[in-house]
Formats: sequence, C-alpha cells, structure tokens
Amino acid sequence: MVAYDHRMLNARAAVLLDPGADPQLAEVQVREPVGDEVLVRIDAVGICHTDVSVASWFRKLPMVFGHEGAGTVVAVGRDAQRRIGEQVVLTFASCGSCANCAAQRPAYCDHATDLNMRGRRGESSALRLDGAPVTDGFFGQSSFATYAIAGSRNAVALSDPIDPALAAPLGCSVQTGVGAVLTVLRPQRSDSIVVFGAGAVGLSAVMGARIAGCRTIVAVDPIEQRRTLATELGATATIDPAASDAAAAVLELTGGVSTAVDTTARPDVIASAVGVLRTRGTLALLGLGAMTAELPVALIMAKGLTVRGVVEGDSEPHAFIPRLVRLYSTGELPLERLVTTYAFDDFTGAWAAAKSGEVIKPVLVTER
Repeated sequence: MVAYDHRMLNARAAVLLDPGADPQLAEVQVREPVGDEVLVRIDAVGICHTDVSVASWFRKLPMVFGHEGAGTVVAVGRDAQRRIGEQVVLTFASCGSCANCAAQRPAYCDHATDLNMRGRRGESSALRLDGAPVTDGFFGQSSFATYAIAGSRNAVALSDPIDPALAAPLGCSVQTGVGAVLTVLRPQRSDSIVVFGAGAVGLSAVMGARIAGCRTIVAVDPIEQRRTLATELGATATIDPAASDAAAAVLELTGGVSTAVDTTARPDVIASAVGVLRTRGTLALLGLGAMTAELPVALIMAKGLTVRGVVEGDSEPHAFIPRLVRLYSTGELPLERLVTTYAFDDFTGAWAAAKSGEVIKPVLVTER
C-alpha cells in the first residue's frame, strides 16, 4: 500500500465521473513517485479506440484513462531506472518477473490485466480529486492528464528527439500495427498481405508491410479518405467493403494472400479474412471488440492456417519503440500523416473526434 504524502502536484486531467458519460476536465492532485515510479510531464497524449470502448463500461469511478502518453520525466522514485529530463513514451505495463516477461514477451505478462485494465484504487491511487482518490494506472499511466505517474518498465526513454505529438501513438496503436507485421507476421518481399480496417492500427500495419517490402498490400475500409491515405502510405490496392464482397475482391486481386491483419474485431470480417488466406497463411487479430467469432474450422485445418492473437505488436517496447523513432527519422514511418492535434483544453472536441472516427489519431498537446 502506498502511503499518501502531503506533497502533491496540481494537474489537470480528463476524469470519467459518471457511467457511460464522456470524461470531463478537472483539477486533480498527483502524489510524488515512489519505488520505481516516475512522474512524467505529459507533453502529448493520443486517444485510442481502447480508451473510448473501455470508458463506455468501466465502473470504478471516478477514473482517468489515457495510454499513449509522451513527455518528460520531472521526478523519480528511489528505485527508478529513468532519469529526470529524459524524453519518454509511455506504453503498456508489465511485471518484469513472470516467465513471459523474463522471455522478453512483456505484452503477455501474467499480470497484464491487473496492471493495465483494472486501475489503482483507494490509497494506492496516484490521483486525488477534491481530496478523494481517483482510479488511475490505466495501462500503468492514466495519461489523460498534464502529469502522470508511470513505472520505469512502461516509460521508454528516447535517445533521438521527436515531436511529442508524433511520439505519443508509438506507445500503442503504431507499435501494435507495425509490430504485428514486422515482429509477428514477418512477410517476405514476395508475399501479399491484406489489412482489414484502416484506422491508426491498420494504417500502421500498412506502413509496416511497405517497410517489409511486400509485393501486394491491400487495405479494406469503407471510408474513402482512409482508403486514399492507405494508398499514399503504401497500399497497392484498396477495397470498399460497402460496395462489394471484400473477400471476393481480395481473391480476385491476389488469388489469396500469405498474411492478413484484422483490426475491426468484427466476427464477419474475421471469417472473411480467414477465407482469403493461401495454404499455410496467417491471420493476425489485433482488434478489441466481439468476444467470439465463428470460424471455418474445416478450412483452417485443410489449409494449415494460423489464426494468431497479437497484443501490442508482440513488442518489447524498450527495443521496438526506439526502432520506430528511427524509422520515422529516416522517412519510412510518416507518423504525421496519422495525427491530428488538439489543445489539451479541447479534450471534449478530441474525444468526440475519436468516437466518431472523424480523424485517424487525435492527439492532445499540452501548452507550456
């Protein structure tokens, strides 16, 4: 249990106060970091579909979400592995001691649900609102705030400078999409790939496929502007699933693909994705949504297909996020094409844009 200290820092945060409502900006207090924690001045934070979807059902209120924070370390606990002044990207939390963490698979940490989805409550919470505890620690950070407490393991230090607004999505959506392709699927240059859903994660997968040199990259999305952007980011063909049978169109274009990525989490789309795979092809499931889906088991067995869940791109973030920064610096990962910035004070507008899908990746930027 963390004992509360009288020394508190004033901050602003987007706080979910009522079930099913939208978070609202409020003045909060943040305690000092303890142990291996760091206090990060949040310079930018992305809004992810996961924030929106979890906020719709989360009941441990009040609560602060946000899990794509980027900023500067301003204070550290006595055991912290980060230094004051370091630029960091905040990402998912992991324990560091279970078998998966020891094997460099922190995305599958045995304690991932507790550390990322359940939040800290009561005296362990890092936040106070009007003197009462606020549930925080979403993905080990709760970065919809001007200051956030994170752990050393999920605060990734960057040696190469980058605009915080572009760094923020590296913590989740970009890491997930690019990692699914480069780390999990590992396509060859002669391979073909189809990406279902051209949001931030799907477009990151498209960029990952282009970096990998895939011969054919197909993006499927009903929104014309997203299909256009997918083409500009590397897709060799796009399909509007509202205008035609997407699976039939993929098969007509490719004759079947080696790899596929689903970011929609829609059962009908997942079943279609399985159907476009060549023998011994692989489908990577990246989206959070429907809990179950009917799959053509006979087809999966007959063709030796693999259907693979992927969390956070199977990334070891302290290695992979700096790699993403280098890809950006060489022009291979044009993050600016995904990001639309909003002032932190316009949280309501950014949240509405995230819910409607009006923009690919809304990123809140704090002014200093």
